[in-house]
Amino acid sequence: MSTEPLKQIHLAAHFPGVNNTTVWSDPAAGSHIDFDSFVHFARTAERAKFDFLFLAEGLRLREQGGRIYDLDVVGRPDTFTVLAALAAVTERLGLTGTINSTFNEPYEVARQFASLDHLSEGRAAWNVVTSWDAFTGENFRRGAFLPREERYSRAREFLDAATGLFDSWDGTEVAADPGSGTFLREAQAGAFAHRGRHFDIEGHFNVPRSPQGRPVIFQAGDSEEGREFAAARADAVFSRYATLDEGRRFFADVKRRLPAYGRTPEQVKILPAATFVLGDTDAEAHESARKVRRLQVSGQTAITYLEQVWNRDLSGHDPDGPLPDSDPVPGENTVALGRASVRQFRDPLATARQWRERARAENLSIRELVIATTARQTFIGSPATVAESINALVQADAADGFILVPHLTPGGLDAFADTVVPLLQERGVFRSAYTGPTLRDHLGLAVPAASTAGRPPGP
Repeated sequence: MSTEPLKQIHLAAHFPGVNNTTVWSDPAAGSHIDFDSFVHFARTAERAKFDFLFLAEGLRLREQGGRIYDLDVVGRPDTFTVLAALAAVTERLGLTGTINSTFNEPYEVARQFASLDHLSEGRAAWNVVTSWDAFTGENFRRGAFLPREERYSRAREFLDAATGLFDSWDGTEVAADPGSGTFLREAQAGAFAHRGRHFDIEGHFNVPRSPQGRPVIFQAGDSEEGREFAAARADAVFSRYATLDEGRRFFADVKRRLPAYGRTPEQVKILPAATFVLGDTDAEAHESARKVRRLQVSGQTAITYLEQVWNRDLSGHDPDGPLPDSDPVPGENTVALGRASVRQFRDPLATARQWRERARAENLSIRELVIATTARQTFIGSPATVAESINALVQADAADGFILVPHLTPGGLDAFADTVVPLLQERGVFRSAYTGPTLRDHLGLAVPAASTAGRPPGP
């Protein structure tokens, strides 16, 4: 029998917003933009002692066939504004936001995150991403689109520059006469200089070092460049692999890269996104999950999804009929604009062949095939079954924890908090109380020492 202590599970919550898990037609569904929805969701996560709440980013409304995609009709509120407001109505919950490194500037982003970390007393985290399409870039001055290698090059230098800004205050103080108070040495306070391929900036950063030293850094890329970037710089990684075999392979691959950067496995957390459906029994949960999938993939949604692969108008096809006889149109996707899922189909012709084979073998309609091939609920069952599944994956090193994405807003997290979390607490694998005030405390990460790399030479 193993004497190894049980790993502690990390749990977080992704505010569903505008994504393909959302079920709009359920009577329990609420607003995705009213602040009350964010408050309800955040307070539920905090009541359950989750590590953090996560907000994704949308820099442009997505389009398909010249129309705004249906999930985007509610809009995309600004990440910093929402997180700053949530800092005032929560006390311990971490506040994580996706902010793009392709279209922003290091000084501005560093200032916003350092301010958020102060306002929240050490609960801020930054998910560093790159942009991937020219369509989004049209909203910005640069307009166009950086090649893949350039995006990662800019992201690395962006984070280097921002880190120099975070670390530019060393906190050294000198005492003046009693009537004048205490002053920071002018030569030390916030002085920075960064010279690089993408950025050439210098000056004085105007936000002192924050409670966490610098915000927790998240990364979500799954490519070779993304994994290497995560191993070198990230504190946590958003993973797409929530099954045992795929999860263990990804977990091991990222962690094996860490020694090359002088880091240990404990310094980077692997956190897959996970959906769930609960029921009083496993059978009831599976029946509910089947209904949820039908609601998530309507006939119109199925055709819309298929158009993203075929790169042509398929509005004349019956979603309850067979796949198109025609092949996908090769080249740049001109039907779906600003759709992250387009990236998954780098060889549309091969995808079409595979789908046709499966549809014939299983006698599937378009809608049935889309339901079968797209993301589904990660955890389905009674609270006891789901708690056991989560714990088994974490103990098997398939993940350090999970970022839960409910299909209802804002109350979709409530049942999990009330039924699954207590079972994990009983097992001794999830906290019953926060042990520290900061997100680094929740994740078991040390406050990083201030680097002097971005400081100008002294006099």
